[in-house]
Amino acid sequence: MRPAPVPVTPPETEIEPPGVPGLSGLLTLAVSVVVLAALYVGEDVFLPVVLAILLAFVLAPFVELLRRWRLGRVPSVIIAVLVALGIIVSLAAVIGFQVAGLASDIPRYQTTIETKIGSLREGALGKLPQLLKDFGRRFDRAVAEPPPEQAPTEPSPATPPAPQEPGPLPVEVHEPDPTPVQVARNVLLPLLEPLATMGIVFVVLVFILMQREDLRDRMIRLFGASDLHRTTAAMDDAARRLSRYFLTQLALNASFGVVAAVGLWLIGVPSPILWGVFAALMRFVPYIGSFLAAVPPILLAAAVDPGWSMALMALALFAIGEPLMGHVVEPIVYGQSTGLSPFAVVISAIFWTWIWGPVGLLISTPLTLCLVVLGRHVERLEFLDVLLGDRPALTPAENLYQRMLAGDPDEALESAELLLKERSLTSYYDEVALKGLQLAANDATRGVLTQRQLEQVKDVIRALVQDLGSHEDVEPHPQETKDDPVAAPASEKPTNKGPAVRTPMPQEGNIPEAWRADGAVLCIAGRGPLDEAASEMLSQLLTKHGLGTRVIPHSAVSRREIFNLDMTGVQMVCISYLEISGTPAHLRYLLRRLKQKAKAPTLVGLWPAEDAVLKSETMRATLGANYYVSSLRDAVVQCLKVATGEEKLPEPANTPAVVEATAAKRLPLPA
Repeated sequence: MRPAPVPVTPPETEIEPPGVPGLSGLLTLAVSVVVLAALYVGEDVFLPVVLAILLAFVLAPFVELLRRWRLGRVPSVIIAVLVALGIIVSLAAVIGFQVAGLASDIPRYQTTIETKIGSLREGALGKLPQLLKDFGRRFDRAVAEPPPEQAPTEPSPATPPAPQEPGPLPVEVHEPDPTPVQVARNVLLPLLEPLATMGIVFVVLVFILMQREDLRDRMIRLFGASDLHRTTAAMDDAARRLSRYFLTQLALNASFGVVAAVGLWLIGVPSPILWGVFAALMRFVPYIGSFLAAVPPILLAAAVDPGWSMALMALALFAIGEPLMGHVVEPIVYGQSTGLSPFAVVISAIFWTWIWGPVGLLISTPLTLCLVVLGRHVERLEFLDVLLGDRPALTPAENLYQRMLAGDPDEALESAELLLKERSLTSYYDEVALKGLQLAANDATRGVLTQRQLEQVKDVIRALVQDLGSHEDVEPHPQETKDDPVAAPASEKPTNKGPAVRTPMPQEGNIPEAWRADGAVLCIAGRGPLDEAASEMLSQLLTKHGLGTRVIPHSAVSRREIFNLDMTGVQMVCISYLEISGTPAHLRYLLRRLKQKAKAPTLVGLWPAEDAVLKSETMRATLGANYYVSSLRDAVVQCLKVATGEEKLPEPANTPAVVEATAAKRLPLPA
């Protein structure tokens, strides 16, 4: 006699040895190191190219406008580049004149500065250093004095003063006056590098605008050749969104600079145009740019005005203008999100400043936005969107599963209530809850869930279903979504699957009383550890649509217990499976036992839609159920159709007529 098999239970703890990085991981790390080194060393090459790409996004709408005016590609690009060059040269000239005028006027402000410094010295602020010195002298004296018990009894003999050595003779070195050639060299050499960089930028800009479609096709060939149609549409949409965003950001920052210049001019601060341009440029620096831009004009106002009113008014101008622009105007123009997480903005600013210095700080946010857009539209670069984007790193189903593992039903309920504002309860169960349960069921099948974790998953999903019992299963009114302006929403991301189609619910007014009684629809759980939770979801949804239900575990329909099962008043039987693989012989025998117990139609819900049972017509024919569905919505719709009589009950799939018809489809008829 063989001993009874010992039931296998999941382990209480799961300890896995640390994994060794594979060849692909080491290769990725090596490529990352090489890219970083290339960016750092090749600043003179990559920086002009990046600046040209950002300028191309800004000028692309202007080029398209000129082309719509019947101008050719070459004239449109040349005109756009000349206009941009003219604006930059004009601003540089204005800034040069403003700086020259400010430098010539600084000696006039010296008296005011000395007077204010003197008044500060005479006040409490000036006495502060002397107080600190007195305190330090007293502290040193207290430390240097020996304690009373160690004080010397006899005074030490006085040492004679050392003779003073003669001091060094002062020597002055006079350099000869510089020649005109030296003056020209000292002035022109510092200007050659920025002029050369600007020349390279505009040359690359011309080629980018001239061959924009060709560059797009090459990007598609590199990253999205498997789906040309969707990838092309995504890249065009990304370029359009980036152009609109950069142009809008440039317009807002320029507007802030104009407001700052006009305000400083009205206050009376010298060189207001210089500080307006400086404020517009510094707004590209995230978070602290505007505050840094406010420091020079405020200090200059304090140096110009004998009093403090001008400095206070300049401080009020920036203290009011920046919050108004950042918290009122920009959210209205951009929407609720800019596409970047705050942490990514700070890290990118530090990174690009380390790589390319102050210019990298100015272009850090636009450049990071370009990387996020690439990550959202190119599958191979999706890690950029995960690292830098503001979208949740986990899907709602993964987040729910994580809350299940943590045993936290409150956070699961909070997340569910947020999602239910834009979808029905049926959609939430289908798109989030069932997928989260599938993740748990797959892990339980592989044996990676401990018994404690499995019980936590059951408790959380049971509590969630109970808490959502008060929510009505109705579709909310469609609301206008505010997607971030720099990337397409997730529904527009290139995928191989079509959009989900939601089947409308049938009318509930014609449901007979027999279907409204308790237990009219018998919801049976599969033999998986989490199938009962799926049955409870289906039962709750059927109840909300006017059908009476009853949930029973899988053990109640076993060979031994099914004879004790009360099937009185059962109009339909629904069986739920979260995971079923191979040849489901147990399901065939279960359906046979149910058919012998009661003549009620049967519905099998196989929630993983890619299951082989749903794809194989032969396998469905051998099982014998009347209906097969892959979503809770379809299950509710099918039950309502049968209850209201909208759909005639078909023959079971394993009757002789259906089996013969199925075989006739597969076997060729004799001639």
